Amino acid sequence: MTKHRIYTMSFASVYPHYVTKAERKGRTKSEVDEIIRWLTGYSQEELERQLETQTDFETFFAEAPKMNPSRALIKGVVCGVRVETIEEPTMQEIRYLDKLIDELAKGKVMEKILRA
Repeated sequence: MTKHRIYTMSFASVYPHYVTKAERKGRTKSEVDEIIRWLTGYSQEELERQLETQTDFETFFAEAPKMNPSRALIKGVVCGVRVETIEEPTMQEIRYLDKLIDELAKGKVMEKILRA
């Protein structure tokens, strides 16, 4: 899948996969939402509006009210690539979110996932 294609995919089309991945491991949709709100600064209402309007990934991150500065503390590998070394900003934001959801599914406590 090309970068352009990922960026133009709607966030809402991938969101159910985040939730399913978390729920398969005994975690909840509300925890997924909490992670997304922490990362982006969206309120729950704003997040739900982004899902309803089928916003693409590029717009989803570009319109985020306040990307969390602590996201720079997210380290590790997603899809064979170190998230901290990704140079393209939108792709890095996507992979940060992927990494956080992976940590949730692996049973990490929310306090550590949210870099508290």
